[in-house]
Amino acid sequence: MNEQEFGFETQAIRTQLERTQFQEHSVPLYLTSSFVFEDAEDMRASFAEEKDRNIYSRYSNPNTNEFIEKICKMEGAESGFAFASGMAAVYSTLAALLNSGDHIVSASSVFGATHSLFVNYFPKWGIETSYFDIDKPETIENFIKPNTKILFAESPTNPAVDIIDLELLGAIAKKHNLILIIDNCFATPYLQQPIKWGAHLVVHSATKLIDGQGRVLGGITVGDAELIQKIYLFSRLTGPSLSPFNAWVLSKSLETLAIRLDRHCENALKVATFLESHPQVNKVKYPFLKSHPQYEIAKKQMKLGGNIVAFEIKGGLEAGRAFLDKIKLCSLSPNLGDTRTIVTHPASTTHSKLTVEERLAVSITDGLVRVSVGLETVDDVIADLDQALA
Repeated sequence: MNEQEFGFETQAIRTQLERTQFQEHSVPLYLTSSFVFEDAEDMRASFAEEKDRNIYSRYSNPNTNEFIEKICKMEGAESGFAFASGMAAVYSTLAALLNSGDHIVSASSVFGATHSLFVNYFPKWGIETSYFDIDKPETIENFIKPNTKILFAESPTNPAVDIIDLELLGAIAKKHNLILIIDNCFATPYLQQPIKWGAHLVVHSATKLIDGQGRVLGGITVGDAELIQKIYLFSRLTGPSLSPFNAWVLSKSLETLAIRLDRHCENALKVATFLESHPQVNKVKYPFLKSHPQYEIAKKQMKLGGNIVAFEIKGGLEAGRAFLDKIKLCSLSPNLGDTRTIVTHPASTTHSKLTVEERLAVSITDGLVRVSVGLETVDDVIADLDQALA
């Protein structure tokens, strides 16, 4: 059977390093900082990149190589590089490709740390960012300038679970010769493959659903080989590489990604349906609810709706804080994508430093609650949310 014919789950489980002389069934940990050479010529050729081999674990390592290979196959990417965290992936990817005087066009609804990079740090180096409203994709081209180099977006977005048409972004990037970068953290490669829709690079915080159990930090960027080579060269110098241990954990986690996501999505849809009929809830946003504004787009580009549900509780800021205080079963944590259901209230926590106007611009109302639906018995999760809303 040709490897190309293997299904997603088979690729995730059977993509492994070659066995050592010990014929192990599960890939071993390669906890080494460096690698040795046979002689002077072997060392010279390796450093000259005439040989494809491991030199130093800041550059590459067997465990990180396996993790990258799996994600590349899942995303349909040519190459990739793995990082110590999701934000290391975002920063290093952008920093490697941008020069002073370049311009980014980004969806306004991006992760808070990404937003901080765009508005607080990149301007110091002469890099500007313009934001477009994710609900007004027809305006995107209005923000493109002669010096625009990158088009950036998340879909679904964090934390408001908005959806943007990846096919549209791909067409715009092609028309204007831009590099399209998609943060695919909420969907994972199992639910969505942005490269199919025209993305040049895909970024993940592997800390979230890819790990799935809240154990390790990690990040990865995959995509066009020429662009990845630039990211690799930047990263081997600056040192944000993923540790071999974390890479080993994440590679093993990918073996169960599909089966975990199926249950996550099943539970999330049930939670979203429950919340949609709750008297203390103004509105619910979940990609596979028909009430979602971009429902048809989500159905086009996603296999399932993901595990994140956003809802607006009646009573605003104080009601959101009171809701958190009443939670008994679910966890209060800034993480997401865990086996354990997690609830957050962005207006009083992760996005509290933004003004009301700034929050509203990215669909974060005072009463918005984000639920990362886990793998518990879903009736228990619903019961906890119900009693906290009372």
